[in-house]
Order: sequence, then structure tokens, then C-alpha cells
Amino acid sequence: MRPLPRPAAPQTRMSEIARRIGGIAQGEAVVTGVVSDNRIARAGDLFAAVPGEHVHGASFVGAALAAGATAILTDPAGLATVKDAGLECPAILVDDVAHSLGAAAAELYGNPARRLRTFAVTGTNGKTTTAFMVENALALLGARTGLIGTIELRLAGHSIPAELTTPMPADLQGVLAALVEAGGTDLVMEASSHALAQGRTDPIRYDVAGFTNFTQDHLDFHSTMKEYFEAKALLLTPEKCRHGVVIVDDEPGRAMHDRAVEALGKDNARALAVFSDLAGRDGWQVRDIEHEGSGSRFVLEDGATGSAVALRTRLPGDFNVANAALAAAMLLAGGVGSQALATLGDISPTVPGRMELVSERPRVIVDFAHNTDALVKAMTTLRESTEGRLVTLTGAAGERDQDKRAAMGEAVARYSDDVIITDDDPHEEDPAAIRAAVLAGTEGLGTPVREIPDRCDAIDAAIMGAADGDTVLLAGRGHETHQPVAGGRLVPLDDRVEARKALSRREQTR
Repeated sequence: MRPLPRPAAPQTRMSEIARRIGGIAQGEAVVTGVVSDNRIARAGDLFAAVPGEHVHGASFVGAALAAGATAILTDPAGLATVKDAGLECPAILVDDVAHSLGAAAAELYGNPARRLRTFAVTGTNGKTTTAFMVENALALLGARTGLIGTIELRLAGHSIPAELTTPMPADLQGVLAALVEAGGTDLVMEASSHALAQGRTDPIRYDVAGFTNFTQDHLDFHSTMKEYFEAKALLLTPEKCRHGVVIVDDEPGRAMHDRAVEALGKDNARALAVFSDLAGRDGWQVRDIEHEGSGSRFVLEDGATGSAVALRTRLPGDFNVANAALAAAMLLAGGVGSQALATLGDISPTVPGRMELVSERPRVIVDFAHNTDALVKAMTTLRESTEGRLVTLTGAAGERDQDKRAAMGEAVARYSDDVIITDDDPHEEDPAAIRAAVLAGTEGLGTPVREIPDRCDAIDAAIMGAADGDTVLLAGRGHETHQPVAGGRLVPLDDRVEARKALSRREQTR
């Protein structure tokens, strides 16, 4: 567990934090930080003892105090555990520790989100790319930005690899305070369904929230698609955002927009139609899409005013037109003028592991596509510009939604000329069983399918067997640099590194 940035230690009386969050102070102490992981506790911290699925965080109070924590935030059950262990320390007592944690940290750090212009993106696919697009545009327009998401945590020009798409509540508030301390003006975040369901972003109220799309994923965490949808919908409520922009190209998008209008009001929840029509909804309409090379040009028209801005993205595929249009609409909703946006013209940041080009001939692409919808979009996009065969290498992550595995296998067999099924991130699950579930979906379609368990060997085989005009899509892991395997081990593995090794070997054997 790597500690995330936080500001120079503020000093606040524990009793004052308790008063502001509606807790009860027992004793007194001056606190300088808030943590919920005893492994990163430091002198002066308020340690939040959060009830867990299997063990109460109060079991770790002793370790946190030994590391220098001066007080705890807990519930009655946690306080009883602490006393049973013979420990005594100042405490803030609340009914719901997880719900109070973000608020406590925000109060300590001076409510940093209120001093930033804030943007959040949710949806099944496209969150990372859209967030990168918004942040890149803001930076080019002179903002001092922060970016929090799946790939990295970027604060005013300094980058740290991400461990969670959305950090835990106390860590998140510390990061925002560090951004403010560094002179930050704007924040862009991915808001995962897990984080929204767990209240990790509370009490942030974003200036603008964007919704990309909704397809099957994460049913290992959300028991049903309805529950998954409801988690996403939480972002588009008055408690969590002021303005919302929703892509309405399909039924889930239209349903999400209806929910947002009901929650936020017609003026604050605007639709974005990219490949469909606004059909009576107020919002933005994408017009005049023209594909050029690997990218696209389009016009974003405001249905309310009739004003329009011409934009371009060099990122390939219709789905990146949608991502770019959403990024532009979010910027406009956040107060960026259309003339300022027009001066940029191009919305094309480099997004690690998202349709990332590793070589031209053969064309090798690394993409994070790890569900059926994302795979289909990536393959259909690449098919249009592939001279020869489209070779897709994929697998499925362990300890994740098992129902999507066969559908992923069917998709790659249906849209590719050659398929290699290999390991993704198995975690503690049997890799052979995961591969078998994906392979089951490929049957009966007549596409050549190979099973190569070791991902490095699979990447080598795909590239060594490719002709110059072929496209090799390495799907599923994207930017990831380590593979979680049994025993909690992390094995170094970067698809881009392995691809370059294979390309070098291919060149030497020609």
C-alpha cells in the first residue's frame, strides 16, 4: 500500500471535526491527517476504524496508534473492540464510519473540492479516455489540473501510477488538498460504480458529471444489471453534481438522461446525441462526422443556442468520436467558452493502453477492452483499416464477472480472422477454468482459435505469425504492468513491452 500525496499537515481539534460531521467526541486531540489503513498511518493522524466484510477496522487500532495516530473515528462496535483490547485513546463516535470518513477528511483539509472546478466521468467504457481528453483540454487552456483515474493520479504535472480507479475517501480528500496546495484549479476524475456505491467520492459535489455508456460488467460486485445501473445513476443526483451530460445514443443512455432530468432538472441535465437524434431532448447534437486517417472530424452543435464548434480527434473509431464529443460538452457545461474550445480544435491526448499503437507493420494495438462491448468496438474499428487479417488475443480476469466470459469468446471469434485465448489477470482463480469459459463461447463459428496459457508466449506467437498487413489486437490489460496471480503475487507483465520484444525477434528472423 503506497501512501498518496496529502498537504502539509493542517492542525484541527478532533472535537471540532466531530461537531462538523455530527459525531460525538470522547476526549480531545489535535489531528493533522486522516487515514483508514493503519499501514500508512503517521504521527498526528485520525485513524478511521471502518467495519469490514470479515473484520472490523478497530482490530488495527493498536497498530495505528503505534505508528503515531493520536485519535480514532469509529462506531459503537469498534469502540467496544478497542476497549476490550485494553486500549485507550481519544475517539469520534459515529453511527456509520464509512459514510462519515470522507466528510471528516474534507473538514480537516479545508473542503478542497470547493476550491476546484471539478469534473467526473462514469459509464462502463470510455471513462479513462474521456477523462484524459477533458484534462488535456483544460491544461492546454492554461488550467493547473489534477487527474484521478484507472491509469494514473496526476497532480499539477506530477504523475503517480494508480492503485484504484477512485481512491478511498480519506486518501481522495488528501489528494485534493495536495492539488489545491500545489496551485491546482481544476480536477478531472473517473467515478467507478464501486466508488459511487461505497460513497468514496462523498462529500464532493462535482461541477459537471458525464455519462458515457452502459453495458454488462462488474456483476461480480453488483449482483444485477439494475443494481449496476443504479450505482452509476448516483453520480447524476443533486448531492453529487451540479450539471450532467449524458450520451443518449441507446436505451440505457436515454433512461439515464430521464433519471438525470428528474433529479437535476431540465436545465442542469443535458443530452448528447452522437450517432442518434436528440428527439426532443435539450442538449448537444454531433453533426458532419468525417473520418480521416485514423481519426475523425465532427461538429458539436448546441441545440439551445444553435452555436457550433468544429472539433477533431486523432484517436481511432466511432467510440472515440463519442468520447471526444462528451469531453467537449462537459467542458462547455463547465464554463469553457465555445471560442476557447474551438482554438484547441484537436482533442487527442495520449492515453496509455487505450488503442495504443505499438507498431505499424504489422500493426500492433494494445487496448484495455475487457468486456464484450469494448471488444466489439475495438475490433470493428480496426477491421475497417486492416489490409490483411485481424488477429485478436484476449482472456478474462479472474474473480470478476464470470457471465461475460463466453460472450467475450463469441465476440472475438465472430469479429476476428484468428483468435488466441490466453491468461489475463487470474488473481486466485484457476487460469485454465477461466480460459475454458472464454473458449466455450468461440465454438461453432469456424474461426481458427488457439489456446496459449502463458500471455508472453501468446503475444510472441501472435506477432511472429503476423504478416505486414495484419493487425494484432492485444486486448484486456491495456496499461497494466503487473499480473496478479495465485498466492497474492504480482508478476511483472506489460503487453506493450512483450509486444516490442516479439517485434524485435520477428525482425531478426526475417
